[in-house]
Amino acid sequence: MEDKYFTHPTAVIDEGCEIAEGVKIWHFSHIMPNCKIGERCNIGQNVVVFPKVILGENVKIQNNVSIYTGVICEDDVFLGPSMVFTNVINPRSAVNRRGEYTRTTVKKGASIGANATVVCGKDVGRYAFIGAGAVVTKSIADYALVVGNPAKQIGWVSEYGHKLQFNDQGMAVCPETNQKYKLENAKVFRIDE
Repeated sequence: MEDKYFTHPTAVIDEGCEIAEGVKIWHFSHIMPNCKIGERCNIGQNVVVFPKVILGENVKIQNNVSIYTGVICEDDVFLGPSMVFTNVINPRSAVNRRGEYTRTTVKKGASIGANATVVCGKDVGRYAFIGAGAVVTKSIADYALVVGNPAKQIGWVSEYGHKLQFNDQGMAVCPETNQKYKLENAKVFRIDE
């Protein structure tokens, strides 16, 4: 099974993990039991993937990230260096809250910048972009661009991460791909022609 994916000699892979083909696991990372890692994921240095975490295909995790039980990352998610997830809303050292882990889903194509924090139970929408250092305290809409502490939406981005400029009819075009987007009722949709 190990020949299907790459593991650096310093990485620790516990029994009971499902690791798909083409995955790369780098220095000093720890993959804990019963997690599922999809094809072509890249797990950087000093990353911990806790039990029962689910990573879709092509998830890119930069150095020094802990992905706690309760987190699900869909396909093509980017987790920036030293970003933080939580999984308990009111942690206390003397109180065991293992049965109270809260789920957080990072949806397809979303990016979370370096040193950002996502408070548990707050989902990140498809292709959303969370700026470096942001603190996410509420769920983020599809294609939303958010920054700051607490994170506030300052615009919308395309699937390629470009800020979208909407005209009076609520239409925008990605400058890199010419994909078209529609803003309607405070939601953005990609228009497929």
